[in-house]
Amino acid sequence: MSRFREEVRLIPAVGWLVAALVYVGLIAVLLAVPCQTDPKMMAWPVWAKALFAALIPVPLTIYALLAAYIYGDARRRGMRHVLWTLLAIFIPNGIGIILYFVLRDPLLVHCTQCGAAMRSSFAFCPHCGAALTPACPRCRRSVEAGWSNCPYCGAKL
Repeated sequence: MSRFREEVRLIPAVGWLVAALVYVGLIAVLLAVPCQTDPKMMAWPVWAKALFAALIPVPLTIYALLAAYIYGDARRRGMRHVLWTLLAIFIPNGIGIILYFVLRDPLLVHCTQCGAAMRSSFAFCPHCGAALTPACPRCRRSVEAGWSNCPYCGAKL
């Protein structure tokens, strides 16, 4: 499966439903209001009215799908998903969406012992205590394999 398909699968079913309702609702409004009340638009051919009504709602539909994606992605990353979704929706001009993509946390990693999800910066699993990365024997901070001394306390590794 491609990476794009994996990311699209993060959008919850409710998000797809809301986006579809936004699209269909805006088409109905555009066909009912401006196409029937504006004298210049009433002179348009039927195909032009249909094209107008079908293309205008696309940006708002994409905006709704992006908000739903942010909900699913923030939830996967262990972030405050409802807060980030609301920020993405209510901060104008797409700035909330941009902020999310700039400030989002890295993906969670899973413990090899118990399978619990945690942040990638953890040296030990908070659930079972298993070492996730090599650690200094004195200060217990994570170190990289191949280092000869701890950069935090100077102990020999």
